[in-house]
Amino acid sequence: MTTMPVLSLKDIQVRFPVNPDWRGRPRQHVHALNGISLEIAKGETLGIVGESGCGKSTMAQVLIGLLQPTQGEMTLSSGKSNGKGGMQIVFQDPQSSLNPRLPVWKIITEPVFAAANRKVDKAAMRELAQQLAAQVGIRPEYIDRFPHEFSGGQRQRIAIARALAAEPDIIVLDEPTSALDISVQAQILNLLAELQRSRQLTFILISHNVSVVRHMCNRVAVMYLGQIVEIGDAAQVLEHPAHPYTQLLLASVPTLESVQDESAVPENVELPSNRVLPTGCYFKDRCPSASSACLQPQVLKQISTQSQEHEARCHLAHPD
Repeated sequence: MTTMPVLSLKDIQVRFPVNPDWRGRPRQHVHALNGISLEIAKGETLGIVGESGCGKSTMAQVLIGLLQPTQGEMTLSSGKSNGKGGMQIVFQDPQSSLNPRLPVWKIITEPVFAAANRKVDKAAMRELAQQLAAQVGIRPEYIDRFPHEFSGGQRQRIAIARALAAEPDIIVLDEPTSALDISVQAQILNLLAELQRSRQLTFILISHNVSVVRHMCNRVAVMYLGQIVEIGDAAQVLEHPAHPYTQLLLASVPTLESVQDESAVPENVELPSNRVLPTGCYFKDRCPSASSACLQPQVLKQISTQSQEHEARCHLAHPD
């Protein structure tokens, strides 16, 4: 990455103790993240994809500070001098992420209220809420209503306004459209794209929807069992996947022209446990191209695909 990163992650690892003995000492650990390193440039949208259990949600919690990594460093470089900045999140389900007991103007200004340690001017907060509501497509005169009085798409707009209130550098979008009707999803995605352009925002989009990632993202990181197995320019990764797992993941996306090839994965193979991590390549037991070389740990390596950035964690990695 040639530009100065706004966010850097270096060898982020997260382990959770489980199965305690009679003394309360853990017998095992869940290895949720296993060495995540990446840099994110200002103004870009990085997509994070992978199947359930790959560590996407854990990574979101680390990014916004809900979880402290067991190991590793995260550096956020804010370009703002007024003390604002940092990171905010838009959750998957707007109905459960908005406090049903608060009117919309209080919900939108929650981040400012928290940062000010409860010393805020009510009139100023209402004015801010009206401005932000208008920017996300909510009529300003509705700010005294409660979340249940809005549709799902409108509630997600309110959640976006709340994320904007603290003037963040980065917004984490955790499956922001998956709980919405198809007809509403495009509207929310277009709103996010417009806000990104007008406010020079950086997005980290966590999603299982390849179409959404293709539409929104500049780069894509593919996760498997707490590791990034492929990362690079979105068009390169999605059109020319180099890692066998990425190829399998994209092949499993249903289309009108084809059906999933069930023979891509060996039969009767259980998913590896994140309590006892596999040796060597984490994907080798599911990989149709596995060989003795896969018994060795794999590292991300650069793949020559025109002039675009593209790395994959596989000794056989090459674009299709």
